[in-house]
Order: sequence, then C-alpha cells, then structure tokens
Amino acid sequence: MATSSRRRARRSRRRNSLSDLGARLWVAVPAAAYAIFIVVAGGAVFAAGVVLLGFVCLHELFRMYEALRPVKLAGFLGLAGLGAAAHFGGEHQVLLATVAFFPLLFLLAMAMPERPGVPVTDGMAITLLGTLWVGLAIAHAILLRELPHGNGIVIDILVGTFLGDTAAYLGGRAFGTRPLALRISPSKTLEGLAFGVLGATVAVWCAGLYQDWLGGWNALLLGVVVGLAAPVGDLFESRVKRDAGTKDAGTLFGAHGGALDRLDAAFFTLVAGYYVWLLML
Repeated sequence: MATSSRRRARRSRRRNSLSDLGARLWVAVPAAAYAIFIVVAGGAVFAAGVVLLGFVCLHELFRMYEALRPVKLAGFLGLAGLGAAAHFGGEHQVLLATVAFFPLLFLLAMAMPERPGVPVTDGMAITLLGTLWVGLAIAHAILLRELPHGNGIVIDILVGTFLGDTAAYLGGRAFGTRPLALRISPSKTLEGLAFGVLGATVAVWCAGLYQDWLGGWNALLLGVVVGLAAPVGDLFESRVKRDAGTKDAGTLFGAHGGALDRLDAAFFTLVAGYYVWLLML
C-alpha cells in the first residue's frame, strides 16, 4: 500500500510538473515575440522597449513596498535617465546619470508630505534599490545591444537564461534533494542549480555553432557565466519578495507572476554578459 501511494505521488508530481512547464512555455511565447522584435529593431526601439519593461518591473517593486512610501517619480525618472544615458552616450554617461540620481531622489523625497511612523529614508532606500537594480540592468542591456554583434549576443544570453531556468526547474523537480538556499527559496536545490548551469552553457554553445563570430570556447565561457549569474538574480528577487511577504511580484503573466519574476535572472545575466563580451571583442 505504501509503495503504491508513493508511485501515485510520483506520477502526480510528474503530471503537475509537465502541466506547469506547459503553462510556462505558453506564457513565454508572447514574451519571446516581444523580445525578438525589439532586439532585431535595435536602436531607439530597443531602448524604448526595455525601458518600458523596466517601468513595469519598478512599478511592481514599488507596489510590494507601498508601505515604505517609495519616491516613485524619482524612480521612474532615474530609470528613464539611465536608459537615455546608455542609448545616447556610454558607460561614462550611465555613471553620470547614477550620480545625478542621488540629489534628484533627495529633493523629490523632501517634497513628499511626511507620514508618522514611516521614515523618509525607508522610502528613499527602497527607491534607490529598485532604480539601480532595474535601471542599471536596463542600461547594460542597451549598451550590450550597441556592441558589435550585440543583437546576436543579447539573444544568446536571453536564450541561455531562460533555457537554463527551464533545465534547473526540470532537473530540480526530478532529482533535487539538497536545498540551495533554504531561507530564501526552499524549493531550489543544488541539483537544480547544476542542471541550470549545464543547460545555459549548452544553450549558448549551441547558439554559437551558428555564429562564426562566437567561437566554441568563447561560447562556453559566456554560457557558464550566464548559468552562474542567472540563479543569483533569481535568488536576489526571491529575497526581496520574501521580505515583502509576497509570492509573486505582479500578475502580468497570470499565475506565473509579473515582469520582475520573469526578468530577475536576465537583469543579472545581461550585465555579466556585457562585460564578458566586452573582454572578448
């Protein structure tokens, strides 16, 4: 009886995993179409497209921490400034926009009416976290797209990120036994991490087979970096959500969460990928 129950439980888990995977893939179709469109278009279209995604992610973060009274106007202006600096300038202009954000944040925070029991610095802190977390990732994505073969590299990194995430999910559900970060995300396992890194590496390496400007060793290195950076981004957002006391950042993708839930890993892999590709040029 006990053996039969365990078998039924395993079959049930497999069915649930396949069902959840199917829903994940279905949700990914319009997101992939949007990503391909803006990456291929490049230029101002790409910059505007990723800044728009950044606005959605920042809105989700501010909504999670509404009680801290984030300085929303400063956050949105700061994110737009970082995106514009990357599009019209370069790394130095992005640094300048980052520095300029601090007095902007302070002045707009001081203009807000105070609320008893809610320190102004709490709102400034969550605004700073969100703007730099999301805004610098968006800026690096724009910088990366403007590098030689930037369109292909952005696609490679995104493919590695999301296929690595899928491999981590499937590997963790099938073989995961040892927790990766129990206090942050109890469902993630070391086995899932290993599958995720392997999946991302293989995905980027396979993409490099069709790109004569991305050699085999370079593709492997980029894939490993993507595979390692992705779970850090995922865990980072999980910690932010856990502290906010929420399961999902938003509802843009229905039961599969919001934009921040889907882009958390990409925010780290695009930044890491930018510097790796810069070294390879």
